This record gives sequence, structure tokens and C-alpha cells, in this order.
Amino acid sequence: MLNISRNALNKEVDLSKFKSAKLVFNKDYYKLWRRFLAGFTIVGFIALFLPWTQNISGRGKVTTLTPDQRPQTIQSPIPGSIQQWFVREGDEVKKGDTIMKIAEIKSEYFDPNLVQRTQNQRDAKAFAVESYAGKVKAQDVRISALSSERRLKLEQAQNKIYQSQLKVQADSIDLEAAKTNLRIAQTKYDRAESLFKDGFTALKRVEDARVKLQETEAKRISQEAKLLASKNVVLNAKIEVSKLKAEYADKISKAQSEKFSAQSNQFDSEAQVQKLDSDVSNYSIRNGLLYITAPYDGFINTALRGGIGQTFKEGEELVGIIPTNVDLAVETFVEPIDLPLIHKGEKVRVQFDGWPAIVFSGWPNVSYGTYGAEVVAVERFISPNGKFRVLLKPDSEDHPWPKDIRAGSGAFTMALLDDVPIWFELWRQLNGFPPNYYQPIENTDAKKK
Repeated sequence: MLNISRNALNKEVDLSKFKSAKLVFNKDYYKLWRRFLAGFTIVGFIALFLPWTQNISGRGKVTTLTPDQRPQTIQSPIPGSIQQWFVREGDEVKKGDTIMKIAEIKSEYFDPNLVQRTQNQRDAKAFAVESYAGKVKAQDVRISALSSERRLKLEQAQNKIYQSQLKVQADSIDLEAAKTNLRIAQTKYDRAESLFKDGFTALKRVEDARVKLQETEAKRISQEAKLLASKNVVLNAKIEVSKLKAEYADKISKAQSEKFSAQSNQFDSEAQVQKLDSDVSNYSIRNGLLYITAPYDGFINTALRGGIGQTFKEGEELVGIIPTNVDLAVETFVEPIDLPLIHKGEKVRVQFDGWPAIVFSGWPNVSYGTYGAEVVAVERFISPNGKFRVLLKPDSEDHPWPKDIRAGSGAFTMALLDDVPIWFELWRQLNGFPPNYYQPIENTDAKKK
């Protein structure tokens, strides 16, 4: 039976009449296996035509939708030293709560009354500004008075010139009259002398005519002297006008110079007042910076600077804070070859680390533990890891994300693409082809319109 011997026993002895031989030699051992293979082949062939959702998978982490909700560190804009802590790590704080108190380390800010002293300096300079402004007004009044006085003096001098000119005219007329009288006296004298020579008149009349001629000559000379004196008065009056103009021009120039000096001092004092105002404002704001406060409601994460009396520079990180209320999102990264398949508004399935899930990437509807998301933004420049960053937000049409997830935890994402048969997906995977390129229906309809 075992065919150990070279003599085949089954050829010499008929074993079919034995019951055990019937059970051994006539039994079909591979009947169930062949049935299993046939059923598996049929089921596998049918499964090749089942729909399969193409997807782009990626790894990412949980973040926030807006930058102002992400964890951050609090810095001090001024250098200082830590004086007192008001919170501990893990404490919840409200917006404006004091986290720590710091002290100045620069000697120019040690004075506790620095703001008040600077305010007093500002008030003193403001009073100086008012004083200079009053001096400018006084000089304006002085200039106005000098101008009025100059105008009156010049009018008076002009009147004097006019009077002198009239006197010159009168003296000129008198001189012409004296000349006429002189000619008449000369004529009378000549006639009397001629008559005397002819014997028609007495010598007395000739002598009287000579005396009259001499008197008339004297009057003419006197009148000519008066005319010259009148002309001299006119010249003196004109010189007086010029003198008045020069005198008042000098006085007004001096007043204007003093006015401009006062204005210059006023403007300089105003500039100093403005600088002191700026200093007062800066010192007041700086005093407010001695208390580090929470920028929003959140939790104290990490104290980056510990102890009391430790110094730090401006801009150094002091403490980390995490906001309380955030709009969670997921940032994931995709390969450059898959970037054309990602569009804003696409649906994505997300699996969070720490949450149990059963994932069928090709059948998202039967997956368990995944959550819906929607593409919000696609980065236009490649990241340092050689991939493109995609930002996802919760899908409002799907069930909400777990409330206990925290920013920074890991996430596995699947961007859902086209529906294809399984045989096509296997063929694509074997050949290393990318998923089907397509455009969203909304974009296609918009282009057609």
C-alpha cells in the first residue's frame, strides 16, 4: 500500500474489494479547494468592477484657521528684569490679565517721577512759548505805531516842504517886483539926470532919484537874499524828509529784527514742547509696558524665562500662551505631481492621531473614525520638505470634529477625487500613473457661462 517495495502490490492484488481501499482511493481531496478557488475567482472578478474612489493621501498636523488663534510667545518691547510672576504654567487667563511685572534696567528710566518731571518741563516750555508769542504781538504793535508815526512825520515834513516852496514862489515874485522897481528907479534917475544936464530940472530931484535908485537896489538884493534863504529852507525840508525816512526805517528794522528773534525763539520752544509731549507720551506708555498682560483668553503654556531678577533684552520671548477658543484646521502636504488635482472647496477625509479609525481609502463611506474637511487654501510656493502645503477646515455638512483634539497633533488626510473601477485603479498603481486629472464641476460650468 505504501509502495515501498519494488513489487507493486496493487497490480497483483485487487484492493477495490476492501472497504478501506474504497474510502482511500476513490475520495476527491481537492473538491472544496477547487470550489473555494472558483468562488474567490468569481468574487474577485466581480470586485474588479466595483467603484473605487481615487484619493491623494498626506500627513499633516492640526493647526488653526486664522494666524491670530495659533500658539504664540509673548515678548517684551523693552529690556528689563523679572520682578514678580502672577501666573503658573497651565493657568487660564483672560484678555488683559497681568502675567508678570518687570522693572527697568536702564538708568535714564529709574526715576519714578520721570513722567511728572517731564510734564513740568513741558509746561515751562509752553509758558515760554506764550511769552515769546506775547513779545511778537508787542513788536507788531510797536511796528504799527512806528509806521503810523513815520507817516505823520512824513506828512508834516511834506507840508513843510510845500510851505517852503510856496515861500520860494512868493520871494521869487517879490524879487521880480524888486527888479521891476529897480528898472523904474533907474529910468527915473536917467531921466532926471538928462533933464538936469539940459537944465530943465533941479539938482535935488536928481539926487532924490539917485537915493531912490539906491534904495530900490538894496531892496532887490535883500529880496534875492530872502529867495535864496527860502530855497535853502526847501532843501532843509527835503533833507529832513530823508532823515525821517532813514530814522524810522532803522527803528522799524530793529523792531522787526526783535520780532523775528522772538518768533524764532517761539518756534524753537514749540518744537521743544512737542518733543517733551512725545517724551511724556513715550514714558507713560513705557510705564504701562512694565506689566506683561495676556493678549487674549488662553492658557499659559511654557514660562520661557523663570526666576526673579533675571534680565532680558527687548524682543526676547518670555512666556508661551495658547488661545482658548480656536477654529481648528489641518495643514497637510501633497506631492508636486498631485498639486493640479487639489482645488479649493474639495472634500477631504481626515484621521486624527489618537482617535481609533478603520479606514478604507477607496470607500470613504464605509470608513470609521474619519472626519470631513474642505480645502481652504493651497500654497503657491513649495515648502522646505519638497511638498506643497494645503490648509483644510471642518466640513459643515459632515459631523463635527472631536472637541478634545489639540493644535499640533498629527493627522492623516485623504483628498477624494474621481470614482473609477477597481481594475482601473490597480492598473494605474501598477504603472505608476497619477490619478485622473479633472476640473471641479462648478469651475467647468462657470467657464461655459
